Amino acid sequence: MNKFLHWFSAGAFSRAPEAKNTPTPLIAFQSNAYANWSPNNFASLSKEGFMRNPIVYRCVRLISESAASMPWLLYSGDTEHEDHPLLKLLANPNSRYAGQEFMEALYGHLLISGNAYIKKISLSEIPRELHLLRPDKVKILTDKTGWPIAYEYANANSAQRFDFDEDSSCPVLHLRIFNPLDEINGMPPLHAAHMALDIHNAASIWNKALLDNSARPSGALVYTSTDNPNMSEEQFERLKTELEDGYTGASRAGRPMLLEGGLDWKAMGYSPKDMDFIEAKNGASRDIALAFGVPPMLLGIPGDNTYSNYQEANKAFWRQTVLPLVTRTCGTIGNWLGPQFEENLHLDVDRDKSEALASDREALWQRLQTADFLTEDEKRTAVGYSPLESTK
Repeated sequence: MNKFLHWFSAGAFSRAPEAKNTPTPLIAFQSNAYANWSPNNFASLSKEGFMRNPIVYRCVRLISESAASMPWLLYSGDTEHEDHPLLKLLANPNSRYAGQEFMEALYGHLLISGNAYIKKISLSEIPRELHLLRPDKVKILTDKTGWPIAYEYANANSAQRFDFDEDSSCPVLHLRIFNPLDEINGMPPLHAAHMALDIHNAASIWNKALLDNSARPSGALVYTSTDNPNMSEEQFERLKTELEDGYTGASRAGRPMLLEGGLDWKAMGYSPKDMDFIEAKNGASRDIALAFGVPPMLLGIPGDNTYSNYQEANKAFWRQTVLPLVTRTCGTIGNWLGPQFEENLHLDVDRDKSEALASDREALWQRLQTADFLTEDEKRTAVGYSPLESTK
């Protein structure tokens, strides 16, 4: 029985396939169902975003430079310190960077990586220098419960470990942007704008490819010889070489083509729908600016009329993006460094020095001047100054 079944199966598969009368051959094309996205680690976001994309570069520079330009203020209760070792440390954190340049790099790390690390060098338990650590070189070590116990900074040839003390203090300060899926590491704005970043870069690469290809779409050479329906391999390779060497590139745009017998050129064009990648690029630019909190009007992106004028857009940028970032950073750095100098130190920035917010401050002062029901000290407190000492 087994031999019979084996013979029957072999005979069934050995039969010639059934021929079907199909007038024209069908060729099915299937594209990839998934898009290819670039990695979203710090190195990739730095290269593909900050170093290659003008929108990301301008957003990071605009936020970091604006935030770092705000002068520091230091208070002890209601008393303002104009000359204090902590202010001197922030003005000259180390011999390589001045205070503003140091803070620009700090905000840059925070915006690109979502994390920023500051290492302090102390002498007699007083901080003397501050240094930035590259976020991609820092590894957070945790215990069994997931609580951080140390930071490890890996250089090319060595690794340094900075442990937490018994009072949870550490020579390294970790600043982070909120990440809903990670209690330790932060999430940069570029993660939310990752797809828009790749679309914008792909559109730029597409434009460059069109310029390299004579700034026009390709066409097709149709071979219609009746003597021989197919070209020989030698003829095909020779024709391909002549096309690549003589008719491609921006310098050869518009050069007339000399065709031999049996060849006909069929130009191919793009429909308006295919050319919509320009609007897609502008849309991706707006998405990137939205993720960073920068009004598109400040970046010159076309098609955005959210704000009536440039001044209103700049004011919204300072209110909604710069000030919250600076306030959060001041609080974190002040809580970390302040107790090592003296108790009850409060670190802040001078908002009056911001020209974008000058109109808001002027309106506040005018309202306070007309408020007869407030005392002089209450008015000073409302604008951020300490009360005057009472005299008898």
